[in-house]
Amino acid sequence: MTTGQTKLPHPLISFIPIIALVCLMALTISIFGADSLSGGTQVSLLVATAVCVCISMWVYHTPWQEMERSIKKNIGDSAVSIIILLIIGMMSASWMISGVVPTMIYYGVQVMSPQFFLVCSCVICAIVSVMTGSSWTTVATMGIALLGIGNALGLPNYWTAGAIISGAYFGDKISPLSDTTILASTATDVNLFTHIKYMLRTTTPSMAITLVIYLVAGFVLGANGDIQVDEYTTSLDAKFNISAWTLIVPVVTAIMIAKKVPSLITLFISSLLAGITAVVLQPNVVLEIAGNNGMGDSMDMIKGLMTVFFASTDLDTGSQLVNELVATNGMAGMLDTIWLILCAMCFGGSMIASGMIQSITMLIIRGIRNTTSLVSSTVFAGIMSNILTCDQYMSIILTANIFKDVYQKKGYEGRLLSRTTEDAVTVTSVLIPWNTCGMTQSTVLGVATIAYLPFCFFNYISPLMSIIVAMTGWQIKKHDPQNLDNQPIAEEPKA
Repeated sequence: MTTGQTKLPHPLISFIPIIALVCLMALTISIFGADSLSGGTQVSLLVATAVCVCISMWVYHTPWQEMERSIKKNIGDSAVSIIILLIIGMMSASWMISGVVPTMIYYGVQVMSPQFFLVCSCVICAIVSVMTGSSWTTVATMGIALLGIGNALGLPNYWTAGAIISGAYFGDKISPLSDTTILASTATDVNLFTHIKYMLRTTTPSMAITLVIYLVAGFVLGANGDIQVDEYTTSLDAKFNISAWTLIVPVVTAIMIAKKVPSLITLFISSLLAGITAVVLQPNVVLEIAGNNGMGDSMDMIKGLMTVFFASTDLDTGSQLVNELVATNGMAGMLDTIWLILCAMCFGGSMIASGMIQSITMLIIRGIRNTTSLVSSTVFAGIMSNILTCDQYMSIILTANIFKDVYQKKGYEGRLLSRTTEDAVTVTSVLIPWNTCGMTQSTVLGVATIAYLPFCFFNYISPLMSIIVAMTGWQIKKHDPQNLDNQPIAEEPKA
């Protein structure tokens, strides 16, 4: 990375913006609680950004143009994610009002048992995510339906969200269609399928442990849950035209994914198709949303459909529980998240331009002594990058670039770095409230990141498994290591 400085900031100085952010976040959460993501967190990120910029410019004389350039690049790199977020808001609303999700819930609550629901949800999301290569798409489609089924079966939504996210990120991690998987293998110069095959050595046991936990939890929670299947099925059947025809939408979406149609196009077409389905199969629901203002059925239908796409909707189903389930927010519901992403990208950009991220990482690297410490350092650096840059793609690139020479000079295979990078970055990004993944999944599922975090077992077992496997040395090979200890890894930071 390029900065306007000749030397990196001292690591102790580099931690100051992080400490400021943590303190501000703690204060914000204590004051605003669940509403902290509606503005307080954004302000905290901007203030932490200001702390970073002030230190970098006044103490280390980093040109403002360098800071601005890095922030612009960060925000520019997140542009596609922002558009995807808007379309996901549009798609999740249209899938609900069109009857796609209500139909899935209606039949799902009658077929699935509370005891096996969590483990089945995790497996279903894993399969869908492997097929789609996208955790975001999986959560925004199957995830929403499964959350509704879990509520009907009396299971806590944070447990269900944890199972959904665990499965979705398992698939995202090992699918050859996943952009993070492709990025990790490309950034480390490792063949894609070599990378995936090597990841299975840590990913498979992590998933096995996760499924056992969900299986046991299902029997404990399912036995005590307040099952409300009849209330859900009666209310949904009365409000929506429950029909297998609605499932044409997910089938067409799956076909587009199988044909490798770009994500943006797939999500947009799926949203429009769901909108058409809503007009055909749920006309009364669409007219209710429009408000029947006497403009004529055609104009009211257009108004209702457009409202579904971009605004919040509320329907009266006769059940308060079901009312909350079928309420949608459209694209407008994503605006807080987009605002948060923009502020997070400012913080990440300033930390990169100032050299503070690299300074912290170099501190970690200097403690490397053996395979375990090397892998542990990579895991820690990857998680720190997720926290600091607020974006998993940037974290993958940073972690791979910083450690690539270290692994080569120590004589380790590139596939060890590619696997460790994914174990550390891809799956933990969703556990950080201000990371793009954490913000997105929290918004889509309507469950706070802090609430579902303890129950995403796969997401924090994976990095731990990477370290455990490194400790055993299982299938970790070395080749002609160079003398790393006598070679400079980076410039010494200055105080």
